[in-house]
Amino acid sequence: MTLSCLMAVELALYASCFVCGIVTAASLAITQGNLGGLCMLYGTVDFNNTTQTIDAQASSPASLCYFVSAISVIVAVTCFTLSLYWLYSCCIDGATQRARVWMTLNLGVCVVFLFFLLISGCILKIGRDSLCSSIVKAVDKFTSCEQAQEAAWATPFDGHQFYTRLHNAETAVWVNFFLWIIAGGLLLFQRCQASGSIVTEVSGGGAEGVSAGETKPLFSHQTSQSHIHTGDIFE
Repeated sequence: MTLSCLMAVELALYASCFVCGIVTAASLAITQGNLGGLCMLYGTVDFNNTTQTIDAQASSPASLCYFVSAISVIVAVTCFTLSLYWLYSCCIDGATQRARVWMTLNLGVCVVFLFFLLISGCILKIGRDSLCSSIVKAVDKFTSCEQAQEAAWATPFDGHQFYTRLHNAETAVWVNFFLWIIAGGLLLFQRCQASGSIVTEVSGGGAEGVSAGETKPLFSHQTSQSHIHTGDIFE
């Protein structure tokens, strides 16, 4: 596979990561808005037997959901920017190769994103499971969290499709995580290719330099010796 093919694969990965970031941020924002602005990750609910409605009893700080959304938005914006930049470079400037310093910088960004995406995925997974466990315990007739999506929630809460959206957000984060692992592997492979070509060029140029350096003093020494012997003969 040539470097241009790797670049095309990398651009496709960036586009996919952009979509995943948008899905996560949008799903989490819609869920938070429907639940009265509360971040119900790790939250608990109570069931009102009189009105037969589900009410929020405790919630996490809103900054927790904002953190997960912000990470997804930052990843999406970065992927969109990188895709536009390399499309412009390939189509307008005709540049298909990157300097090693840019590859190293991209690898650093990749590692940072993987770290924060891992944290975001764990927050969504554990937080959603904690909320679902609270719902199943509060409502005896529910055996799964999906059933609470069709139940009535106390005003101003709207629990319609809350579980599906949280599940979609979590899935998008984990897909984003594995796509960045693949993108990091491609960047590392391209960086190793660039390093190998540089080492080959340096080693080839060094051999020629040593050969020229060794022959030049040798011929000059022989020329000077011949001039001395010629002078002795004339004397």
